[in-house]
Amino acid sequence: MRRLALLMFLCTFTVLVKAQVITSPDKNLTLTFKLTEGGVPTYQLSYKKKPVIKQSRLGIQTQDVPSFVDGFTVADTKQTSVDDSWNPVWGEQKTIRNNYNELLVTLRQEEQKGRHIRVRFRLFNDGLGFRYEFPKQQELNYFVIKEENTEFNLAGDHKIFWIPGDYDTNEYAYTTSKISEVPQLIEKATIDVHAQQPIETLAVQTPSMMKSDDGLYINIHEAALVNYPAMNLNLDADNYKMSAHLVPDAVGNKGYMQTDAQTPWRTVVVSDKATDILASNLILNLNEPTAYKDVSWIKPVKYIGVWWEYFVAGKSTWAYGTETNVKLGDDPSKLTPNGRHGATTENVKKHIDFAAENGFDAVLVEGWNVGWEDWFGNWKEEVFDFTTPYPDFDVKELQRYAASKGVKVMMHHETSGSATNYERRLDKAFQFMQDNGYNSVKTGYVGKIIPRGEHHDSQWMVNHYIHVAETAADYKVMVNSHEAVRPTGLHRTYPNWIAQESARGTEFEAMGGLAPEHATILPFTRLMGGPMDYTPGIFQTDLSYYGTGNQRVNTTLVKQLAYYVTMYSPLQMAADLPENYKRFPDAFQFIKDVAVDWDDTYVQEAEPGDYVTIARKAKGKNEWYVGGITDENARTATVAFDYLPKGKNYIATIYADAKDASWNKNPQQYTVRKVLVNSKSVLKQPLAPGGGVAVSIKEGSKQDMKGLRKL
Repeated sequence: MRRLALLMFLCTFTVLVKAQVITSPDKNLTLTFKLTEGGVPTYQLSYKKKPVIKQSRLGIQTQDVPSFVDGFTVADTKQTSVDDSWNPVWGEQKTIRNNYNELLVTLRQEEQKGRHIRVRFRLFNDGLGFRYEFPKQQELNYFVIKEENTEFNLAGDHKIFWIPGDYDTNEYAYTTSKISEVPQLIEKATIDVHAQQPIETLAVQTPSMMKSDDGLYINIHEAALVNYPAMNLNLDADNYKMSAHLVPDAVGNKGYMQTDAQTPWRTVVVSDKATDILASNLILNLNEPTAYKDVSWIKPVKYIGVWWEYFVAGKSTWAYGTETNVKLGDDPSKLTPNGRHGATTENVKKHIDFAAENGFDAVLVEGWNVGWEDWFGNWKEEVFDFTTPYPDFDVKELQRYAASKGVKVMMHHETSGSATNYERRLDKAFQFMQDNGYNSVKTGYVGKIIPRGEHHDSQWMVNHYIHVAETAADYKVMVNSHEAVRPTGLHRTYPNWIAQESARGTEFEAMGGLAPEHATILPFTRLMGGPMDYTPGIFQTDLSYYGTGNQRVNTTLVKQLAYYVTMYSPLQMAADLPENYKRFPDAFQFIKDVAVDWDDTYVQEAEPGDYVTIARKAKGKNEWYVGGITDENARTATVAFDYLPKGKNYIATIYADAKDASWNKNPQQYTVRKVLVNSKSVLKQPLAPGGGVAVSIKEGSKQDMKGLRKL
């Protein structure tokens, strides 16, 4: 009897320690989970038998209860498969397939009264997502996270496209290097950005994009960041190992948890084709569907704004008065006008006229409300009330005028980092918007965060951004957040959170410039988590045109057109001054035509840091648009049209760099030509250094096609 019992125990033990293996639906990816000596959970990932993540530890360190790092046994495993689809409210595709194999592992800590947690793995054809889950149980109610032990033990010294680890900003320029070279480059890469808080240890931010010597493209990020701090990645550059580094709060803790709870998903997107990385929907699929019952009011937006003029040669200012010490509640009529205020009734009406004449949906107006005189750099709590306009900004008149033209005015809420002040005033601010015809808002978080000691990417602020989105939905308001935590696919759950900045965007072209390669890296990094309000469309790229300095936008004019396709967003701005668009009406036509919502997307060619070419089909129309961009090197883009319906010709309008164009010489030289294309056509288009190509494809009558040659 004792022998039988011993035999049963040994058989059970063998089952519990046996590695658990699942493969992706297409069998290319293999995940292995197992416990090592001491009951430490580990995982590893391979792609077509090539190692992606070598054996790496899992676990959570805690402050106030025993940690979830070792002493585990496998209490249960369960495997399931899912293959379904869903339709986003807006997006790059009308329908998204959700196909994965799942392994759910329940881990038990006998020495902690049988306390248990779960690790859930989902393996898609394009990568892996996994998270920790903490079920409600008698032995576990509340706990404080000290750090994650999640590791990503890489297989080699990969090329990596990175920005320094930071708790407060994502607005760094990208550096390209080997992993082993990061330590000697980190100081140079950590350029001055306002309110930054670089991590003291060697770390980089996510999304982290890498390429191995044997041709694998690997992207590490996270999905569904809710009630948890954002994840940076500690870097062991000698051993090519990354590990989670969560953003702390004011007292150094990382997260406060109450069961039932879970972490965000940790994501590893991988392929031997760069185009597959850009085509991945893994992060979106790991987010929850929206709980909004009515989404009919959420619409993609193409807009212009009183914005760029604040950056170019001091043409105008956000502030109305000359004073430098103003308190909220002071009578704005007693301010001394500086004579250069941009957000005036007269100026906004001019922008409304231009928007109406050219088919734009909205006009963003920054600097309309009191508080701009001494907001920047002062760590004070009450700066803006979000409802009191300057004396020269007539809210009611502009509401009437915009409505008469069929245009919306877009609200701007700069919080100056004072999230507590914003939350206290949020309902009144959104009610003010609703009362005055605003249906979208650009929020800003420039400066150090209040509550003091919190960080832009901490758990408290992560919850704040979601609270803003949820409250905005109560008032049918769409949100475009700037200086917020980088996105993790939450626009599926909160589709009124229509766009974010959270990276180094166009405004930096007026503050030192962006490298020509910058926009070829962003789709593989920042945009993996969600759309970016990049604010493209700058036609006057040489800013000395305005009479001061030698600053320039480091692109050709045509590359600015291509951004409307390559830099995905349902919120697209024509960011330049209206008068500059009037100087180039034929190029401006592409911005007027290009869609902001799509039925399908075709990533045609891509290499991070070098080039990207993407085609998209407009939502509900037989129209397609193509954008192709390059870095500082001239190259030839290959534009295929095999997605077009077979057996029919279409009119393609091709916007191309002129032969002598480049980002730093003759950037405004371009050509526009029309040709006939069909599903068999292929365009080989030369791109200038720092240049691009943009193509619109539309149906046409026989008369429209008359005289056009085939490509």
